[in-house]
Amino acid sequence: MNIVVVANYDSMSAEVAKLLYAQITRKPTSVLGLATGSTPLGVYKLLVEYHARGTDFSRLTTFNLDEYVGLAPDHPQSYNYYMKENLFSKVNLKPENTHVPNGLAPDLEAECQRYEELIKKAGGIDLQILGIGTNGHIGFNEPGTDFGAITHVVDLAESTIRDNSRFFASIDEVPTRAISMGIKTIMQAKEIILMASGGSKADAVYAAVHGPVTPDVPASVLQLHPSVTLVVDQAAASKL
Repeated sequence: MNIVVVANYDSMSAEVAKLLYAQITRKPTSVLGLATGSTPLGVYKLLVEYHARGTDFSRLTTFNLDEYVGLAPDHPQSYNYYMKENLFSKVNLKPENTHVPNGLAPDLEAECQRYEELIKKAGGIDLQILGIGTNGHIGFNEPGTDFGAITHVVDLAESTIRDNSRFFASIDEVPTRAISMGIKTIMQAKEIILMASGGSKADAVYAAVHGPVTPDVPASVLQLHPSVTLVVDQAAASKL
């Protein structure tokens, strides 16, 4: 695992955006795995700036890690809406090449299988962006998730619901289930970038890097991947 420690959130965002730019330049037809939440917002802002300076996104394919069950694509807290607001509507990605799980699918298991097959049909993910939860989750793969899991429906942990409640009017509005790429799906990406910012992530980062490889800390499985870059600010790296 290659570990890059930078000063702060802005520096982390700049470093990850630079790595994504290099991937897009090297392979304009790349398949990118994308994350949501507060951590990658700065990266997406910088990618929009890269596009404004001429970077072409038209041949890329993207797959998002997850989506809440029960939220419509136009719900302000859905990840579909998040991606459109922060990236998709601001660059020249083709809508048919952007993929987010359907949290309103009448058959959620069939939707998980459909999503998994779409990733395979695209040739797999070239570069996957990840954040990390305070409990060590990646995607919405909570502690205890089997490392062999592919795209699946998950019950969100209380800590995840609590962490995400800041995006909703009240904690009661936070969905309790989501569709998420599984750990096996994530691990099949050719390259992975894990981002973390802030002291609240320091324990999870330490456990992911130096702890035992265990389903109790889903991110610890990344120790087994041949090409992972961890980009963390000083606060998140404080216990390394």
